[in-house]
Order: sequence, then structure tokens, then C-alpha cells
Amino acid sequence: MELTEQQRQSVIEWLAAGASLSDVQKSLKSEFGIALTYMDVRLLVLEIGAAVKDKPEPKPAEPKPQPPPLPPEDDPYADEAFDEAAAPGDGGLPGGAQASQVTLSLDRVMRPGAMVSGDVTFSDGTKARWLIDQYGRFGLEPETPGYRPSPADMQAFQNELRDELRRHGYA
Repeated sequence: MELTEQQRQSVIEWLAAGASLSDVQKSLKSEFGIALTYMDVRLLVLEIGAAVKDKPEPKPAEPKPQPPPLPPEDDPYADEAFDEAAAPGDGGLPGGAQASQVTLSLDRVMRPGAMVSGDVTFSDGTKARWLIDQYGRFGLEPETPGYRPSPADMQAFQNELRDELRRHGYA
């Protein structure tokens, strides 16, 4: 289909204003009643020597800064039974119990069925694997069958786990 000179001039003006080929196709249909396929519009633009302006690249969204951690009094996950500001002589645990030395690590590749998993070494040197599954259930698998960590070790493990998960963005 041949366009009149006025119609060609309208196409050039639309493209100069930043219209896309799709916009030109719609404008031809609405203003002049001319139905062209997208390919026909593309060929028309090439034929009349007009240029389609490139849209500016969208700027990548800047990552949002992470909010600072909540103070212990505002933290819903803070454990009331463990007072970190306790006197140094009592080990920081209620009833004057001594704090235990527990080391914890997170796996880089999670175990099958686990949302998060890792290893722990308790104060007596016993090692165990731990995981939290997709339902939020906790599992602990010690290397020594039947091993039960002391309450102080479990408290220290829970605190270390909470802190480590926060560091990795799970809280």
C-alpha cells in the first residue's frame, strides 16, 4: 500500500518524537485507517529513510542498603534467658553457669532437603551436622551416636547459629 506524502510526513514526525515501530503501526491504524503488519511498518520506515530513535537504557536499580541490626531490646528473636550484658565473672549465663566454647559453620552448598545446614563443634570437641529444613524444623546429627550436648553448649550453639544466620541474611 502506498502512503500519501502527508502520511509519510506524519510517520517521520512520530519517529522523530520517539515513537517505536509499534507506536507507528497503531497511529497509522487509528489516524488513517491503514492496517499494516509490524514488518510492513519496518520496511516503510526503511523506504522513507526515517530512523527509529533508540530508547535510553534503563539505569540499573541501586541495591538498597541493608538496615542496621535491631538493638537487643527491639529484636523479636533475642533470647531473654541469655543476657549478653551480664557480668564477666559469671560467663554471661543465668545462674552463674560458665559460657561454653562452640564453633559453627554454614555449608556453601546446602544438604538435600535443607534450607540451611552446617557443622558445629561443641566445647568438648564433639562434632555434629545440623540443618533447618524448609518447614523450619531443626535437626542435629552428632558424629557420636547418642551424644547429647550440655545445656550450656546448646545455649551457646543457638546464639552462634542466630548470629551466623543474621550475618548471612536469613533474619
